Amino acid sequence: MKTENDKTSVVIQQLADLLNKGNAHVSLDDALKDIPFEMLAKTPVGLPYSIWQLAEHIRIAQWDILEFCVSSNHISPKWPEGYWPQNDSLKDEDQWQNCIHQIQSDRKKFVQLLHNAGDAIYTAFDYGQGQSLLKEALVLADHNSYHTAEIVIVRRILNIWR
Repeated sequence: MKTENDKTSVVIQQLADLLNKGNAHVSLDDALKDIPFEMLAKTPVGLPYSIWQLAEHIRIAQWDILEFCVSSNHISPKWPEGYWPQNDSLKDEDQWQNCIHQIQSDRKKFVQLLHNAGDAIYTAFDYGQGQSLLKEALVLADHNSYHTAEIVIVRRILNIWR
């Protein structure tokens, strides 16, 4: 018979897999892999965002969720302008690589936070509006998977998907 702590470990591992692997869909890492730099800021006709804007939005939102989970003093960026970069804000390949690195680094920190929390993933934070680490993990996974799908669609339209 599994104890509550064993069940929580299973939940945490499932959340970690969802954030890292994607499970039923392509992972964010795979969606961002091998994109020619000159295609990153192209916005297909009829769509509002480029791959660059989507990836940078993911980075900002994920950072915001992570910081909210670790600090009651965190102040989120202003919506929507603080979460969405201008398309012309991508200056060079280093900036792009930094975006990808930061997404991966913050995701790793968030997963570590889950593992360190144990049963506390279910407990509402003392601040906010009743959010818990479990709730924020689900929001993060949902948000990232939504925009990962958009990145794949943009790549298909630009004919740079496998």
